[in-house]
Amino acid sequence: MIRILVSNDDGVNAPGIKALTEALTEIATVLTVGPDRNCSGASNSLTLTNPLRINRLDNGYISVHGTPTDCVHLAIRELYDGEPDMVVSGINAGANMGDDTLYSGTVAAAMEGRFLGFPAVAISLNGRKFEHYQSAAIYARRIVQGLLAQPLAKDQILNVNVPDLPLEQIKGIKVTRLGARHKAEGIVRTQDPAGREIFWLGPPGQEQDATEGTDFHAVANGYVSITPLTVDLTAYGQLTALQNWVDKI
Repeated sequence: MIRILVSNDDGVNAPGIKALTEALTEIATVLTVGPDRNCSGASNSLTLTNPLRINRLDNGYISVHGTPTDCVHLAIRELYDGEPDMVVSGINAGANMGDDTLYSGTVAAAMEGRFLGFPAVAISLNGRKFEHYQSAAIYARRIVQGLLAQPLAKDQILNVNVPDLPLEQIKGIKVTRLGARHKAEGIVRTQDPAGREIFWLGPPGQEQDATEGTDFHAVANGYVSITPLTVDLTAYGQLTALQNWVDKI
């Protein structure tokens, strides 16, 4: 039986991880390990200054007092009896497209699975009301089945964004590249109830590159977007130019 590790960044009790676990349980043995709280925006952070504590929940999930990356690392290195065949992260409440992927704990959890040598997928639901996790779960299962049948290169993960629509209204799947946003809006300066100054990060910027072929464009037009992301961040096309620059300084 195929074995899949499921994690997320919204927390182990989030509706998205429940929908994903239930959908994948139909095709695999699933171990669900998630953070004990919402860790959105945690990116690839690891907890290095405190111990990781776990709690085994009544539904069989494992809660970790740590980041999404902690969850996947701990699950594979210590909690699994053997190894998973794949890591699937999500379903995130909110899109992870364009620049969002740099900050996303959902994408980071999948990336950690890939770092440790396993095929990995990140699944996110794009919308405001998050009414159709089941649509995302069905597409997640379909994509996972495809990945099991035809694995991708070892240095890639799949970043999947699903529009928050009823299943019958989703038009299909498009392979996309990452779009881009304008700079985030400014910091919001305010005060807490005691009159002390506090700051909130402003909302993300609007789409700057949302042209055809991007993840933004696909999802906005009712399609599921799949973007292959590489683990190796090296800009190989710039190596020669950089060497020439170095030779002159």
